[in-house]
Amino acid sequence: MELFLVTLASLFAGFVDAIVGGGGLILVPALFAVFPNTHPATLLGVNKSASIWGTAAATVQYAQRVSMPWRSLLPAAGVCFGGAMLGAWTVTVISPDHLRRALPLVLLGVFIYTLARKDLGQHHLPRFHGRAEALAASLLGLTIGFYDGFFGPGTGSFFVFLFVRWLGYDFLHASASAKLLNVTSNLAALILFAVKGHVWWHFALAMAVANVIGSVLGTRLALKHGSSFVRVAFIAVVGALILKTGYDGWIG
Repeated sequence: MELFLVTLASLFAGFVDAIVGGGGLILVPALFAVFPNTHPATLLGVNKSASIWGTAAATVQYAQRVSMPWRSLLPAAGVCFGGAMLGAWTVTVISPDHLRRALPLVLLGVFIYTLARKDLGQHHLPRFHGRAEALAASLLGLTIGFYDGFFGPGTGSFFVFLFVRWLGYDFLHASASAKLLNVTSNLAALILFAVKGHVWWHFALAMAVANVIGSVLGTRLALKHGSSFVRVAFIAVVGALILKTGYDGWIG
C-alpha cells in the first residue's frame, strides 16, 4: 500500500512538473505523510531519484517539438550542476531556515507580476543572442541551481519565470528550457543523496516509471495547448506554492 500511494503521487507529480514545474509540491508532502518517521534526507533523496527521470523525459519530448537554444542551454546546464553542488554543500554549514519566511513573499511577487502582465510569456522574443544569451542563461543556471541545492521549493517555477521575464521566452519555450537545467540540478542533488546513502532504490524504480508516464502525458498536453495553457498552469502552481510555503514558514 505504501508503494502504491507514493507511486501514484509520483505519477501526478510528473504530470504537473512536465507542464510548468512544481512536482515536488505533490510528491514531497506525500512521502512525508506516508513515511512520517523517516529521516527527511532519505525522503528528499527518494523524491529526486524518481523526479529526475520524469524531468529528463520531458526534456527529450520538448526538444523534439520546440526549438531549443542548445549553444546557450548546454553551458548553462553545466554551470547549474556546479551551482546545485555548491548549494548542497553550503546547506551543510549554513541553515536555510531564514529563507522559509521570505520565500512565500517572493513567490507572491512573482504571482502578482504574472497576473498583472497579461501579455507576459505569450510571445517568444528572445532578448539576448549568441554569447550574451549563453551568459545570461548560465547566470540564471548558477543562481537557481544554487538555490535548488541549498533549499529547493519552487525551483521549476523560478526557472520558468526568469526565462520568460529576463530572457524574453514565451511560457512554452521557457518550460522546455527550464526542464534541461532542472535535470542537472536534480542530478547534482541525487548524487549527493546517493553517496550519503539517502536513496531507497527499491522504491525508486516504480516511482521513476510512474513519474515518466505522468511526464509524457503532461508534456503532450503542454505542447498541444501552447503558451497560454502553460501560463495558466504556472499561475496555479505558484499560487499553490505560496499557500504551502506560507504555511510552512509562518504557521507550521
